[in-house]
Amino acid sequence: MPPTDSMFLLAESREHPMHVGGLQLFEPPADAGPNFVREVLERYRSSDNVNPLFRKRPAEPVGAVGSTWWTHDESIDFDYHVRHSALPEPRRIRELLQATSLWHSSLLDRHRPLWECHVVEGLQDGRFAVYTKVHHSLIDGVSAARLMQRSLSTDPDADDCLPPWLQPARKRDKADDDAAATGGFAPLALAKSLVGAAGGVAGDLAGLLPASARIAMEAIGSNDLTLPRAPRTMFNVPIGGARRFAAQSWEIERIRRVAKSSATTMNDVVLAMVSGALRDYLIENNALPDDPMTAMVPVSLSLRSGGGADGGRDGGNQVGVIIVNLATDRENGSTRLEEIAYSSRQAKRILGDLTPTQILAFSALQMLPLAFTPVPGFVKYTHPPFNVIVSNVPGPSEELYFNGARMDGSYPVSIALDGQAINITLTSRAGYLDVGIIGCRRTVPHLQRLLLHLESALSELETSWG
Repeated sequence: MPPTDSMFLLAESREHPMHVGGLQLFEPPADAGPNFVREVLERYRSSDNVNPLFRKRPAEPVGAVGSTWWTHDESIDFDYHVRHSALPEPRRIRELLQATSLWHSSLLDRHRPLWECHVVEGLQDGRFAVYTKVHHSLIDGVSAARLMQRSLSTDPDADDCLPPWLQPARKRDKADDDAAATGGFAPLALAKSLVGAAGGVAGDLAGLLPASARIAMEAIGSNDLTLPRAPRTMFNVPIGGARRFAAQSWEIERIRRVAKSSATTMNDVVLAMVSGALRDYLIENNALPDDPMTAMVPVSLSLRSGGGADGGRDGGNQVGVIIVNLATDRENGSTRLEEIAYSSRQAKRILGDLTPTQILAFSALQMLPLAFTPVPGFVKYTHPPFNVIVSNVPGPSEELYFNGARMDGSYPVSIALDGQAINITLTSRAGYLDVGIIGCRRTVPHLQRLLLHLESALSELETSWG
């Protein structure tokens, strides 16, 4: 098992489930019969030809070596992994989100492949929902979104769509094949890959020290760069295991108009929405800090100036992170947007001269304090590196269908951590931005009010920028 997989298993506890999820809404086709959802369920359980990713589980004994190597189940208990649910009256989206909150709070069974799916019918408007969760040791959020997209079609008449776990596996490299052939543990292949990787990045990492010194000097010489030290807030505390989930969609065109009028980016406008929502929420709870809050924001390595061979070598799927000033100390939404856009530009400019490997290493340094959050007292007595994580996962630009059912919403369900009691993740979808907010149920009361504040923040920006 690669260390990157082990990390999420070792970090997991009852208070910190380490799975990522997604909640999708579907509108049945006009000619759908009363058994359409049951037919979807049958399609979800239609084959034993399960993608190897969805056969993986920690090796036995789970408590001793289960974070060391993978094993694979030959057969899948579909009655366990794919569940059929119905909503209670009054069968609103609210009841669906309550159910999703409970499902996302529970740990995955490590004695089985680390995934679950809930097919939910009974929404009063006739739609049905699919909630899926997969352990982060198996897959990251971006890869999960892409795998989910592969299970859908742009053709509303297509009837051959299969769920992610029945998608054929794509070509794996030789180390993966060796691992599968030896029950998931291939020490020689793993050692070889690690040595090769180390040789490939040694030169880049050697250049990180002088680059870090340059960045430090720029940070000391001006106040332009937002550093990984934020004010303490009610979100930056130890958390419990129960979760609350809230979700809503916004028209992308509304955000695009504000970005164009203000000469900023759509990501800047989204961060300004988050900033306004957090500010209003904390004012309601008499908890707004005097100093501005900050956000950790993943960014594509394509921000490298010049691109070139290095960018192509490392591919486009890796990301670094920047820390952005949310300007929550500013009362005016327009002013917040300007400061957010400036902070984001400065952070990207600083990273622009680094190679992709150096960006990854520098990003890891900024997130290093999160590694110490399990230490008793660390979260309570230190400043957080940032106040909230805001991730934007690119999604499809066309309407997608599952065997005739149109996808009408795709909401990411992410991970909350000690010191990071809420996590905001967004994904685009055929003219809409779908927002999912996960939070600690004990620490963040009335989480759903953040949705109202997001709308208020966008409306204020529209008023300012027309």
